[in-house]
Amino acid sequence: MVKRALVHVVLIVGLALSLFPFYWMIVMSTNSTGDIFKYPPKLTIGSKLLVNMRHMLDGIDFWGAFLNTVFVAAIGTLLVLFFDSIAAFVFAKFDFPGKKLLFIILLATFMIPTQLSIVPQFVIMAHLGWVGSFKALVIPGMVNAYGIFLMRQYAEGAVSSDLMEAARLDGCGFYRLYWNIALPVLRPIMAFLGIFTFITAWNDYLWPLIVLTNPKKLTLQVALSQLNTLYNIDYSMVMAGTLLATVPLIVVFIFGARHFISDLAAGAIKG
Repeated sequence: MVKRALVHVVLIVGLALSLFPFYWMIVMSTNSTGDIFKYPPKLTIGSKLLVNMRHMLDGIDFWGAFLNTVFVAAIGTLLVLFFDSIAAFVFAKFDFPGKKLLFIILLATFMIPTQLSIVPQFVIMAHLGWVGSFKALVIPGMVNAYGIFLMRQYAEGAVSSDLMEAARLDGCGFYRLYWNIALPVLRPIMAFLGIFTFITAWNDYLWPLIVLTNPKKLTLQVALSQLNTLYNIDYSMVMAGTLLATVPLIVVFIFGARHFISDLAAGAIKG
């Protein structure tokens, strides 16, 4: 009983520490900037959320940037899931010349910091004439090494080689094997990768800041950064926009996590 109580206490403390930044964001977005800097700090939810949101909406084109971000994050996530799952399926279940070398090169890309690829990537986008368009955000990120590696490790043990051999005897080609054999098994890991990719694309700031030049095509994070001025930062207004921008991420996480957990549970029961 004592051990169980200690475990619950540790879990509760960990949960509280994890949720406090989100609660503090709510507190900041519902109070004025003056209330935020009071000492001791005000830790109760205020009544100025609507006022702060109205000021934020007057300062930037929030809904235009919101729709731009939804488009970029959704299309990018779908492309990553499609191409990464196919590549992972091939690496896990097919033999071809140069397979090990290609996989080593794939793993080596993990060692390259993202910041080092910004300059050559921007030069490529400029030569293609994509600077200022959504193609510069979606196309370079439609395949990533992390997703291929993650799903390849999962597919090696989850996708049955015997079932694939039986399907081949029945005349199934590559895409039929992928669609009917591999894809249903990969659903749990694809749900996780989809959540991870969508959140990463939604929160991306540096690359959209560099490559987007049209004010009407700004993503949400770049648009919110324009609320900061040189001599004054209204933190309550910025936090109101951040709170509004966080809601879709919570919805995506709850929806995706439910499918992720249910698919894993179904697989465990069938096993």
